[in-house]
Amino acid sequence: MRHLFFILIIAIAFPTAIMAQTLQGIGFKAGLNYNANGNYFESINNTSQNPDRNVGYHLGLFGKIGDQVYFRPELVYTSTKSDYDNDSFKMQKLDAPLLVGLKVLGPISVFGGPSLQYILDSEFDGVAINDIENDFSIGLNFGIGLNFKKLGIDLRYERGFSDNEATFLGNNGIDTNRLDTRPDQLILSISLLL
Repeated sequence: MRHLFFILIIAIAFPTAIMAQTLQGIGFKAGLNYNANGNYFESINNTSQNPDRNVGYHLGLFGKIGDQVYFRPELVYTSTKSDYDNDSFKMQKLDAPLLVGLKVLGPISVFGGPSLQYILDSEFDGVAINDIENDFSIGLNFGIGLNFKKLGIDLRYERGFSDNEATFLGNNGIDTNRLDTRPDQLILSISLLL
């Protein structure tokens, strides 16, 4: 039992010591999202509508480990809105991108990786949607960034991997309508490394 305890301490302490030497720091980020979710399928007319893109916002924290090649985990609150003719779909979620980046030239870097997404709240035309297929989903982020010492600017694209539909009753109270809640967005961020 004592050996297991020492192995556990070494298994936790060694990676922590290595990360502490390469940790560049933590920081804050904020910015705008140019968002559209997937199609809205009306059962009444058996038609689908493509969303109009809208501007949303995000706020969050990030860490950066490494320099030339780096790992950048983030935790971000995101609020988005998509318009479908006269109706709007609003969504609030927590995103956790796990990005790997590479400095390519001076302050320019490229990055990409999976994004874990947890939907906190959603509303379609004033009605709360509780029947989203999966509150938790996975997407992909990739983009380019400029870093000037502690200040950074990045532009990225995010897309959900799998269909994630919400179902709800239509205007007549009988027909079931569907809405694809996958993110499809451009994200512009400003970050400050502390």
